[in-house]
Amino acid sequence: MTTTHPALTLIEQRISANRFDATHTLADAEIERLVRLAARAPTAYNLQNWRFIAVRTPAAKARLRAVAQDQAKVAEAAVCFIVCGVLADPQALAGRLQPFVEAGHMPAEMAQGWQQAARLQYATPQAARDEAVRSAALGAMTLMHAAQALGLASCALTGFDADGVAREFQLARDGVPVMLVTVGRAAPGNWPQKPRRPLAQVLEFA
Repeated sequence: MTTTHPALTLIEQRISANRFDATHTLADAEIERLVRLAARAPTAYNLQNWRFIAVRTPAAKARLRAVAQDQAKVAEAAVCFIVCGVLADPQALAGRLQPFVEAGHMPAEMAQGWQQAARLQYATPQAARDEAVRSAALGAMTLMHAAQALGLASCALTGFDADGVAREFQLARDGVPVMLVTVGRAAPGNWPQKPRRPLAQVLEFA
């Protein structure tokens, strides 16, 4: 008898929530748990080149809403995460891989090789930015799945002024605001998951 894994059910049932219960809040520990889970997402070379800014106070939400096309859900959700990719820094790899080396999982010379490979791969500003966007996108999707698993609703937002977000929240120069992710308790009136295209239109075998 075939059983459906809970993770598959979460994927099939996840929605992009537009309506949130504005009275619902999340404690620091709950926000930390969400980000701890989001940070389990993969990154190239284990760069972990992301940053999550949890916008949760009314004043901070108002500032973010002003540069996010005045979308109400930014203010109504318990928290709106600014998910930033960080420009790849190969120098940081040594410290991030060291615990893995010390645990005996990776030879020290391999870690050094990864650092050199990353230095070559992200030698141009465009390559470094592309990797920052990839990492942030993976982190954002994992964050949304974590929220769903914890009984929360979420929505990914790309309608925002990136320069405005960087200015309002004093982002570091190496930070690229890639996505906003609202998380909270869903309010009545949300749509179910919208129809997906047939596999024949999106899948190709080679």
